[in-house]
Amino acid sequence: MTKSRLTIILIIFVGLFALIGSYWYTTLKASPGGGSSQVDPSVKVGGDFTMTDQNGRVVTQDILKGKWSAVFFGFTYCPDICPLTLQHLNAVQKELGDKAKDFQIVFVTVDPERDSPAAMKSYIESPGFPGGVIGLTGTAQQVDDIAKAYRATYSKSGEGEDYTMNHTAVIYLMNPEGQFVLPLGREISPKDSADMIRKEMR
Repeated sequence: MTKSRLTIILIIFVGLFALIGSYWYTTLKASPGGGSSQVDPSVKVGGDFTMTDQNGRVVTQDILKGKWSAVFFGFTYCPDICPLTLQHLNAVQKELGDKAKDFQIVFVTVDPERDSPAAMKSYIESPGFPGGVIGLTGTAQQVDDIAKAYRATYSKSGEGEDYTMNHTAVIYLMNPEGQFVLPLGREISPKDSADMIRKEMR
């Protein structure tokens, strides 16, 4: 085999590996996995929904009206991402100071099979979590509808009573008109998150 032919084959292989690497990078970046915080800003996020809050009341997207809202998806049996997100938002709420009165946290379950209104209420009132959290649950169809509206993904992992849920870990900042503004994440410090929220509030 000539040297030039070997060079051509090598170039082809390098090109193929580059394409494969690019594909996997894009896929991983967009994948919810254990908790992706990626949101495509060109995609519409949010919309109409009907759910049940932790007090058993039927609510709609109107609960987002009049306040800035941090909306995120999770479940009460979540071992890490969800409690850490709530603790993070607790710190953000404190960093907001007097602006916290115009800010609310909305926790949407992706596990309606186990997360009844009573279970949501008991969970979100746990010590160390922010006060005034709105917990939303509903039928499997209602949960699927709100997840699709927010471009959130979730899936069941495992069998039996000890199953877990994979889900998107984005925190969606919504304005007082219920419109998506920007994504927040736990990788941003509470102070920086509060600064971002205050900037949008202005």
